[in-house]
Amino acid sequence: MIGLAVVFLILALIAYVLGARGIAGFSMEIAKWLVIIFIILAILAFFL
Repeated sequence: MIGLAVVFLILALIAYVLGARGIAGFSMEIAKWLVIIFIILAILAFFL
């Protein structure tokens, strides 16, 4: 899951450089949520 977050982050950076601000923002939101979900699942796996 963290790999997908990195892919969306790279996609967002490339889109930002090319001037596609809408796609960059959307990709950043997806990457942010993937990281949040990864952290929650990692904490749950640690305690359970």
